[in-house]
Amino acid sequence: MTSPDGKPVRVGVVGLGYVGLPLAVAFAEAGHSVVGVDTDTRKVAAVAAGESHIEDIPSERLAAVGGLLTASTDYNVLADCDAVLIAVPTPLTANREPDLGPLISSARALARVLREGQLVVLESTTYPGTTREQLVPLLEESGLAAGRDFNVAFSPERVDPGRTDHTLRTTPKIVGGLTLACRDRAVTLYRHVCDELVEVSSPEPAELAKLLENVFRSVNIALVNELAMLCDRMGIDVWEVIDAASTKPYGFMRFDPGPGMGGHCLPVDPFYLSWKAREYGQPTEFVELAGEVNQRMPEFCVARIARALNDHSKPVRGSRIAVLGVSYKAGVGDVRESPALRIIRMLDEQGAVVSYHDDYVPELPDLGYANEPLAEVLDGADAAVIVTAHPGLDLERIVAAAPLVVDFRGVTRDIEAPNLVRL
Repeated sequence: MTSPDGKPVRVGVVGLGYVGLPLAVAFAEAGHSVVGVDTDTRKVAAVAAGESHIEDIPSERLAAVGGLLTASTDYNVLADCDAVLIAVPTPLTANREPDLGPLISSARALARVLREGQLVVLESTTYPGTTREQLVPLLEESGLAAGRDFNVAFSPERVDPGRTDHTLRTTPKIVGGLTLACRDRAVTLYRHVCDELVEVSSPEPAELAKLLENVFRSVNIALVNELAMLCDRMGIDVWEVIDAASTKPYGFMRFDPGPGMGGHCLPVDPFYLSWKAREYGQPTEFVELAGEVNQRMPEFCVARIARALNDHSKPVRGSRIAVLGVSYKAGVGDVRESPALRIIRMLDEQGAVVSYHDDYVPELPDLGYANEPLAEVLDGADAAVIVTAHPGLDLERIVAAAPLVVDFRGVTRDIEAPNLVRL
């Protein structure tokens, strides 16, 4: 996609988080002029300084495109863009229902500066119908008609923070347009940063495909989590069971149990799908049950810690518990929906003296905790709990130093010790 005179296009990106910033950098690296918009002044200032707040984008890489990438809190800068990509959060409300507040706010702000001929693409994960039923009417408050005066498409993000084997460039990109012309224009744009484009008939299949991807993972993780709880009752090593089942060369895909699901997508997407399904009188009981199982895992983990302490003649109240790893997955500092946060809260409520070690997460301001060196959290600890096993975590040292180690990630399977308890 180039301008009529053959020059690179100007791309706007709304939202400079885990999805938006990598998008902005990718288009800038492809030679396009990019402007990012975010309501968070700290993110805007960081981009201006060439300092990345996203692990997947090293500051050196961000600084290298400083001549092509700028950032602002002012939506007016989007008026000169040929294409605007929306990558804002789509969280849940306190009642576990879709919260489209950030999307609605950004769409209304964009409508005030929208001009004829622009392309608008929504990347935020959401339920089928959002693009057509929510985004388009808001953009048409500009007085322009979608599909005639400007183009609209949906192309779901497929970001997996911390991965280097599957990137924006190498991961197939799904694109669904409001019209065929809308889709073709979006495909032309994304060809600059994606090797493979998957074209679907409209925004709705693209929206639902994204939910299916994550619901598939949610359901299978719930299955092994439920199996882990059963194995705990039966005295069977769940990891041995999964290792054995994984030797089957067909018809089985490995999923590992854990303390619960975190990140933006997996804990959220099943609720987006089930909420929309209720509109059609079609319950998604299977999907909802999986979400409930995964939501219960932190409670099971706290109960398992309590039982392990009891076996060492110690109550939870007053015990010094070192939580190792508080981000939702290894190798990143993202704590969104992290099960570690719920585990810490519940241990606090039961009177434990909690500390944590996670070099990827300097502090947990909402909980009033700060990262401590591994040696300090282990010193005097009654139990060390492995919630997230970051690369380089010294497992041998932990098992040797702590009188009790509870491993919820199965990373100590090569270690045999009387003080070691696994999920």
